[in-house]
Amino acid sequence: MSFLDVEMSLSGRRWVGPGVETERATEVLVQQTGLPLALCQVLARRGVTADETGPFLEPSLRELLPDPRSLRDMEKAARRFLAAVRARQRIAVFADYDVDGGSSAALLLVWLRQMGCAATLYVPDRIDEGYGPNDAAMADLAISHDLIVCVDCGTLSHGPIAAAVGADVIVLDHHLGGETLPGAVAVVNPNRQDEDGALAHLCAAGVVFLLLVEVGRQLRDDGSQGPDLMAFLDLVALATVADVAPLVGVNRAFVRQGLRVMARRDRAGLAALADLARMDTAPNAYHLGFLLGPRINAGGRIGQADLGARLLACNDPHEAAALAERLDLLNSERREVEAHVRAVALEQAEKRGFDAPLAWASGAGWHPGVVGIVASRLKEASNRPSIVIGFENGIGKGSGRSVSGIDLGAPIQRLVAEGLLLKGGGHKMAAGLTVAEDKLDAAMTRLSELLEKQGAHLGGAAELRLDGMLMPAAATVELAHQIDQAGPFGAGAPAPRYAFSGVQIRHAKRVGESHLKISFGDGGGTYIDAIAFGAFDGKLGPALENHGGARFHLAGRLDINSWRGRQSIQLRLEDAAPA
Repeated sequence: MSFLDVEMSLSGRRWVGPGVETERATEVLVQQTGLPLALCQVLARRGVTADETGPFLEPSLRELLPDPRSLRDMEKAARRFLAAVRARQRIAVFADYDVDGGSSAALLLVWLRQMGCAATLYVPDRIDEGYGPNDAAMADLAISHDLIVCVDCGTLSHGPIAAAVGADVIVLDHHLGGETLPGAVAVVNPNRQDEDGALAHLCAAGVVFLLLVEVGRQLRDDGSQGPDLMAFLDLVALATVADVAPLVGVNRAFVRQGLRVMARRDRAGLAALADLARMDTAPNAYHLGFLLGPRINAGGRIGQADLGARLLACNDPHEAAALAERLDLLNSERREVEAHVRAVALEQAEKRGFDAPLAWASGAGWHPGVVGIVASRLKEASNRPSIVIGFENGIGKGSGRSVSGIDLGAPIQRLVAEGLLLKGGGHKMAAGLTVAEDKLDAAMTRLSELLEKQGAHLGGAAELRLDGMLMPAAATVELAHQIDQAGPFGAGAPAPRYAFSGVQIRHAKRVGESHLKISFGDGGGTYIDAIAFGAFDGKLGPALENHGGARFHLAGRLDINSWRGRQSIQLRLEDAAPA
């Protein structure tokens, strides 16, 4: 039975409440721990028992940090990296152009700088060079460098790594590995096929951090000391959230500790960007994923590919301010480009129908820097794995996003092996591809077949999972702080959602082009402000703006709004249904 009998909400979703087992587990937690009901609901959903509540609510990095040597090639990679540092060899860092790649590169660049070493940063141009190492760039770097460290890329780069004649190559990556590995000195990747998958949730920056932990261990064994790695956790937290890595295990500790480091504002680039993004409260996971991340990504998407990494590695406040302004401007341009592509892609995919195993769209001149974002929007609209491809001179570069339980990365790699794609790779939830225009239809048909075998066509109507129901008077700042103890929230650890039943909207106001602000209450004198981002991209905005006094069930996540030093509760409104 659906929650509050909502079978089809304004956003086309069925509301689903907690199961009987979760409700029972919640009651047990309340009785055994004395913790607030709302907090126990979150803990029960995460499978936390009464004995585990202490360590869960205060995750210790010391306790959760895995032994870096549990990853294959880690000891070898750290030894070669440290040898280069000690011999003052010439080191190049070859990084992907997204937040994870930029953060990974910055981790190495800053660490090396603190050890008195300079390094060359190389980030390929998304349009001219595409993702990952290429033959020309690697051959070029090898001429003037002794060691090339590929971060957030390289696991599938057999040819380009072979082209790096005269230089050693280390790969620090997390993307799905193939049956064979390239001829590097070391390939450290929790998603290698010969790994056990225990650390498959790490992003590349997490892998790089573990390398630096192992390097620190080797330094101490020789009686030396490296930089304080705890001060680097802001970069690991940023990459973990922005790359949508699941916030479980050590990732959760990375983000919790990293947010505390970020709050100190010691990193010039992040401080400058936070100011431009008007972050006037302590940073949280939302800020990383939706305010900082998109701005850092903007350089790689539609501007200069290395801007994000340079900003994150920068230690000069004046240079940081200039780089941040440039990225902020590029992000505004990116939003305009994205809006156009999104509108056309959604219309095109809808015509094909959202009942197929795959939703996809393609177009000439679509900027490769926005197809990933649009693929995410298409996935949300269709509840299906989605691919969006932009073509230029007969060659299409695309990005894909998947839904829970459907592996997109493996089928993409299979299409490469079958000759239907020129290039492709990624992981379960996200992938990239390159396809010739004359093979587009065949490739999408074949991909649909492979996804159908996984059950992608059985998605049905999307569901909105709710943790419970609240009265407006119960939604307080204190409650939000209590719930935050179970955070940070994000991929793999969604923030709790609550329903407000049969409430009246006091006033509604459109904000910007597509957002909606409302105030609502249940007639008892308590009113709550709410904001729904992108509400006018669908039915939600128009229905609530023109409410006509009707009552609605509202659903969303509790948020704390800070204004001039005062805090108030706010609902981040995600969905609604007529009461």
